[in-house]
Amino acid sequence: MIPLFERARQAGDRRAIIAPEGTFSYRQLLELSAGVAGRLLDGADDLRGGRVAFLIPSGIHYVATQWGVWRAGGIAVPLCMHHPAPELEYVLTDSQASIVVAHPQFATRLRPLAEKLGLRFLLTGETGQGNLPELTLDRRAMLVYTSGTTSKPKAVVTTHANLEAQIASLVTAWEWTANDHILHVLPLHHVHGIVNVLLCALSVGATCEMLPEFDAEKVWDRLASRELTLFMAVPTIYTRLAAKPRAGDYSHIRLMVCGSAALPVSTLERWRELTGHTLLERYGMTETGMILSNPLHGERRPGYVGTPLPGIEVKLVGEPAEIWVRGPGVFREYWNRPEATAKAFCDGWFLTGDVAVFENGMYRMLGRSSIDIIKTGGYKVSALEIEETLREHPAIKECAVVGVPDSEWGERVCVAIVGNLQLDELREWAKQRLATYKVPSRLAVMESLPRNAMGKVVKPELVKLKW
Repeated sequence: MIPLFERARQAGDRRAIIAPEGTFSYRQLLELSAGVAGRLLDGADDLRGGRVAFLIPSGIHYVATQWGVWRAGGIAVPLCMHHPAPELEYVLTDSQASIVVAHPQFATRLRPLAEKLGLRFLLTGETGQGNLPELTLDRRAMLVYTSGTTSKPKAVVTTHANLEAQIASLVTAWEWTANDHILHVLPLHHVHGIVNVLLCALSVGATCEMLPEFDAEKVWDRLASRELTLFMAVPTIYTRLAAKPRAGDYSHIRLMVCGSAALPVSTLERWRELTGHTLLERYGMTETGMILSNPLHGERRPGYVGTPLPGIEVKLVGEPAEIWVRGPGVFREYWNRPEATAKAFCDGWFLTGDVAVFENGMYRMLGRSSIDIIKTGGYKVSALEIEETLREHPAIKECAVVGVPDSEWGERVCVAIVGNLQLDELREWAKQRLATYKVPSRLAVMESLPRNAMGKVVKPELVKLKW
């Protein structure tokens, strides 16, 4: 038995999900997910780790499908709503998915891909019946794709035991209870939205209120209501909310959390002025779940990400000092990439690639050890992946992608090219091939790219350009 489902049974008629489709109790969520599981099994006794990819907006169908995949013995592969067809096809192929589930609004995007790849295609709302398999915590639960220093994203494999450990750590540190009510405005192909918000809420019998997309006015309306107790977002969302400030009393919200990218001190201070809340900054990765956190009770220091969360061991290694992590929440492997998995670990410690210092009793992030990783709007993207795609454009002879510091996005994706192309032309072309957040928003046309004696592009020089 997976503890998440057992706790849901105990929660019974408590309110679990508030979504565009209505309000649903834990009992209803279990019934809906059992119906999904029955349809996925289609007479089989167990999916036995078969990958089920799904493209579903935030709402009850997303949760019922995620749980249904797990209850059928499958591995959940959440897809990104902003990905164009080539990126969706890459995930379906790389994950070796056997079943694809789509919300009707995405059927025209996914059905042709499923037919092309010979995959079984289902729509949300299709249900079935049958006995569900007995599950153990060591089973693989989820593949979440993350950009690394390789050109294509890798799938991070987490087991049910990994997820339970990640959830338990946050429930303890942030004192989640069944009385909590959180507003969900984050992407659901990303650990922040899946684990920190959705699964933490559902693991304690709390209420998760899901908006289908971010809307500043609606978020302010809900924050001002006296129902919410928690809110979690990325710096870009807090910046956008602060740009449309709304005075009010927000003392009923016990905790507001910010993560997935560095929070500018100016945004933290502005948010404190608007709401009276000092945002709690934390740090984590797709491979590990959350690692470090400022305290729930006590001083939250601007620019710092706190200390290790419960169950997490951290040490700094080398110069500059890289964060190494160990604990039960650390992922099992990169899907079908044994060499990359082996390279990511040393003596049982996961090598994050992030550089930090420990001072005054807390950790402070200094950045990535690779300039080819860009943190933009809460997403981690690979400059190499973007470059590989852009080189296919006939007007681009050479290109180099860099992240340039930005107050709203954390970093902006910028590209320097040797060629003849306008920014609007580049963006229109790239949006057909890359997720919107990976498409460069600034363009520099150069006669040649700066290179060192070995012929390698000197990216720090490009970052200094007047973008």
